[in-house]
Amino acid sequence: MTTHPHFKYVTDSQVTITELMIPAYANFGGKIHGGTVLSLIDKVAYAAAARHSGSYCVTLSVDRVLFLHPIEVGQLVSLKASVNYVGNTSLIVGVRVTSEDVKSGKIWHTNSCYLTMVALDDEGNKQQVPGLKLRTEEEVRRWYEARQRRQHAMAVRKEEATRESVDIAKARELATTERCLIELS
Repeated sequence: MTTHPHFKYVTDSQVTITELMIPAYANFGGKIHGGTVLSLIDKVAYAAAARHSGSYCVTLSVDRVLFLHPIEVGQLVSLKASVNYVGNTSLIVGVRVTSEDVKSGKIWHTNSCYLTMVALDDEGNKQQVPGLKLRTEEEVRRWYEARQRRQHAMAVRKEEATRESVDIAKARELATTERCLIELS
């Protein structure tokens, strides 16, 4: 339903996957491993980014993964991914994870996070991605928030690149107010 070859609608690349949580995915506490959930998040984000870009994509970063509710063996986990923002060669994909108890029908929001993906051509070079067409207020809100997160991340990277060495005396002082003991010789 894309009307311009250089732009795609958010709905053109949205992806939902649902998977049954089996005992092999569980940790010693009987809950689903966080790593299993992260793997599924990466897969669904890739699918949305690849669908939007029309090319192979790699994960550059994962922003703020919070585990809000445990996932149990036997539950169905659904992951919904959508491209929220595009740069020149990168895409920010939002992923929402829910778990469902099929017996009771109860659904829990277990995770939300954002992944920055980079599109690559067949030689492994960065490749330009189509622009994003927004049709709803929700899509505009997600685009705006993703843009804000991107600007913040870029500012942090710039600060980290110019940061000098750590002031040990200041670190010792700060550590006295934290649960930290610095024992340098």
